[in-house]
Amino acid sequence: MSRSTVNRVLLGVVAVLLLAAGLLVLAGGLDLYRRLGADLPDGWPLAAPDRPVLSTASRTRWVDEPWWWPAVIAGLALLVAGAAWWLFVQLRRSGPATIALPTPGTTGLRLRLRTRALEEALETGTVVLPEVERVAVRLLRGSGRPRLRATVRLTPGGEPAELVEHFETGPRNDARSSLGLAELPADLRMRVLAAKPAAAARRGGRRGRSRVR
Repeated sequence: MSRSTVNRVLLGVVAVLLLAAGLLVLAGGLDLYRRLGADLPDGWPLAAPDRPVLSTASRTRWVDEPWWWPAVIAGLALLVAGAAWWLFVQLRRSGPATIALPTPGTTGLRLRLRTRALEEALETGTVVLPEVERVAVRLLRGSGRPRLRATVRLTPGGEPAELVEHFETGPRNDARSSLGLAELPADLRMRVLAAKPAAAARRGGRRGRSRVR
């Protein structure tokens, strides 16, 4: 699962929880339950405008227990640490946000391409290759030069050697030429799905990895 997918799922869950909480507060504040004659279960929060979210009994139920405050502090610490980690992951990127494009025959003109646009172009050019089922491409920072990392899943019976040749002469060569680079190192990771036998299916297919210089 990609980082963007995880972000969408987390944001969707948080949005649903906040929406539900907001509707509870709104219904209680407007005294909708009484007006609609709703029969609420015992302990339902915000049943009336003058009722707090948590009753006094609920707020003080465990305060005298020795484990209560350490548990509260530990829970809040984990929440803050998780939020800080998530923020760090969002801000950290292993590759450049943009990359310069050559402008032969012109002076004073600078062109820069979004890295994600280049990655999408490479994915589009790779997924149409023979026996390719799925592909993900990242542009990483190398030692003073960009480097590709491509993860490819082949259809059952796919040949990794043929994929390496097609990737080298196709998407990778096109990207290198477009960027005006003499070399564009690539780390190509492949997974070949098993043809069908139950034993092979349980093993999850063959895996391969190739570095292209």
